[in-house]
Amino acid sequence: MSRNSIKQKISDGLEALRFRLARPDALLHLAFFGLITGFLSGSVIVLFRLFVENTQDYLLPGRGAENYEELPSSMHFIFPIVASILIALLFYQWAKGIRVLGVARVMERIAYHQGHLTLRGFVIQFVGAAIAIIGGHSVGREGPHAYLGATASSLFGQLFRLPNNSIRTLVASGAAAGIAASFNTPLAGVIFSLEVIMMEYALNSFIPVMLAAVVATALSNAVLGGEPAFVVPELHATSIIELPVILVLGVVTGACAAMFNHVLTLIASKTQFIEIWWRIIIAGLLVGILGYIQPVILGIGYDTVDATLLGEFALGTLVSLMLLKLLATSISVGLGIPGGMIGPAFFIGATLGGAIGLIATWLYGDGNGGNISHIGFYALLGMGAMMGASLQAPLAALTAIMELTYNPGIIMPGMLVIVVAQLTASEVFNKQSLFVTMLRSNGLDFSVDPVLQVLRSIGVASVLDTNFERHHAEISKEEAEMILDTDTDWILINDKRGMVTSLMPISELAKFLHRKAPADESQESQKESEEEEAVINLLEIPAKRLHLTPISLQANLIQAHETFVNGAEALYVVFQEDKVTEDSRIYGIITKQIIEDAYVPKTIKTLT
Repeated sequence: MSRNSIKQKISDGLEALRFRLARPDALLHLAFFGLITGFLSGSVIVLFRLFVENTQDYLLPGRGAENYEELPSSMHFIFPIVASILIALLFYQWAKGIRVLGVARVMERIAYHQGHLTLRGFVIQFVGAAIAIIGGHSVGREGPHAYLGATASSLFGQLFRLPNNSIRTLVASGAAAGIAASFNTPLAGVIFSLEVIMMEYALNSFIPVMLAAVVATALSNAVLGGEPAFVVPELHATSIIELPVILVLGVVTGACAAMFNHVLTLIASKTQFIEIWWRIIIAGLLVGILGYIQPVILGIGYDTVDATLLGEFALGTLVSLMLLKLLATSISVGLGIPGGMIGPAFFIGATLGGAIGLIATWLYGDGNGGNISHIGFYALLGMGAMMGASLQAPLAALTAIMELTYNPGIIMPGMLVIVVAQLTASEVFNKQSLFVTMLRSNGLDFSVDPVLQVLRSIGVASVLDTNFERHHAEISKEEAEMILDTDTDWILINDKRGMVTSLMPISELAKFLHRKAPADESQESQKESEEEEAVINLLEIPAKRLHLTPISLQANLIQAHETFVNGAEALYVVFQEDKVTEDSRIYGIITKQIIEDAYVPKTIKTLT
């Protein structure tokens, strides 16, 4: 078999795959790609963690990763500043307009850019987040993990020019894989991706996202070990008399989440006029000062969360750590440090919950299994409540604390505290997700429309109309009659250069050919008209014609819809819309009616 024939078979196979993936029900194929994206994303996360943790082990004394407390006092101030200078140089040289990364960036790209993420963003996120975490900035690794996993999956889909509706699913799969590999919590990764990034629960999304999370978690466990992210003590089911304390914890955590949102928004909005690299350097100075005052708040803070769960801090220490961590994270993220917010949210929630747990211990004594487990119980509830309220991801937060404890006794109090915290933040204080807040603070918008969600999930290749014929503008009357004898619905009309310009319904040609001559027209005039009609110009005869605009085979229906909104009358589908020539293959056409049929329920159409 020749090399050309092999290439042709590969090309034909890819084309068939693209058409299949354009369908919203391509479950088996998406499941296969879920496995691939899980491996790609998991590999990236493992490389990121190995680089960060080995560097921390080398630079930090004593116990290694996150042991900033044992650095000399001057280093508590210097570390964040040096990291900020390096990140500022990175943004100055490479950002080219990129201002937001992490989960917020993934949400924006999947909502408005069909999930297309860039290699430039990948490099900035990998290097920038690694420097930020190593340098002690108060940011998490989970947001960068989600972004890196999503970007690796997006680049894979773009490489093979897969339909954009399937790239969205690949991006969600990569993000789930990143979260799952970060915490060793695959189910929480799945729920987070569907709840926060996709904002939909559908079978064709669930399966590939689940497979990606499983593969990434397995890969992470094989290389880094299967130890959980936190050391959770044995927890005991709460007594019914403690429900008021849980309610109070929910209200207080919701208020704290609202304050976190407000402070971060205030910092981001008030500093928008400053160039990003100067903002990053300012963040280094401010975090350095806070780190000098209290070095425990430097870094992600997983070691502090562990100590809180084990009840190692006094009440005053927990409150001060919570407030300083909230301020440090707001400064870091609000001023543009490329890190995540889930880890810090866990820190803030754990210290707040631990403080409430100490108070509960004083109130209820040792009747629930001892002070330490009791404090850890409330600290864990605080972690879930803070994540759910600040990120507007209640189900993902509940799933996370369930997977961290493997204790069904946490479900009922976890549900209660997360719901109360969520309602307090969103309804009482009118706060949205931190991710949405970050987007809007940086001049980007974000909204969800159920109809648009449907259109994003369907590729143009799955609904295009292929019942057409392509002709030059001038055809003979015999050719016109032959066209009418076919089952063709549409005629694509070329201009003099051979480029497709217009679309005519076949019914219009039939009307022209079968029209009746006026009764008062002489036989001589009728004969002259027939001679003139021996050659018919499809661009000049009286008929309804639609101007055609090209659209890529990779596009989904939301892109087609936007093209119509911008004034297009009809679309013809080619491989790449920006490289159209007279020889370009035309796969089919898209009309406004096709898009309407994609989202208007059949029952409604039947009634109308």
